[in-house]
Amino acid sequence: MKIEIKCRWEGKILFSIATESIKLAVEAAVKSGAYLTGADLRGADLTGAYLRGADLRGADLTGADLTGADLTGAVGVNKFLSTPLLMLLDQPGKIRAYKLVNADNVGPFNGGITYETGKKYSVEDADTDDQKQCAAGINLATLDWCMKEWKESYKILIAEFTAKDIAAIPIATDGKFRVHRCEIVGEKDLKEIGLIEPGKEEAHG
Repeated sequence: MKIEIKCRWEGKILFSIATESIKLAVEAAVKSGAYLTGADLRGADLTGAYLRGADLRGADLTGADLTGADLTGAVGVNKFLSTPLLMLLDQPGKIRAYKLVNADNVGPFNGGITYETGKKYSVEDADTDDQKQCAAGINLATLDWCMKEWKESYKILIAEFTAKDIAAIPIATDGKFRVHRCEIVGEKDLKEIGLIEPGKEEAHG
């Protein structure tokens, strides 16, 4: 089908292409170097879109889903309209989030630190670039993100930190963010949150 990206102010067509989705159309526009300043992208599903280096100044991204989009070098994106987790920066006192680990209590993707309840951890050189979805630091997440990535034998730990400990909340994050330091204060009951059926552990023990 033919998809047209129009200017929010004048209604003129900035880019058009025959493709399957607005995401693919925007990616094609960015790749071709099309002028997207002022583009009307309200409510667009841009999940995982490759928007590196895009010039989106003046673009209306209200309600657009930028979860997992690669925005490295992109300009004009209002992170406050696309990153709900920025609310963490305004929280007073101690904040809690979650850390997904494997059976060895190590992060399942990049590893490096073995996490134990009751201990504090610090990565002072954590990457502070909010255009990077994954980078150096202690990567924490929302509970729903951890549950979606959970596999058998994994654990979900509870981490405590403060707003000043946050290194970066990536733009349009799908639930992940990085901190310089935190304390592991507990572990989620996987049966309570429905990841393990009651009695399943005993049956496989």
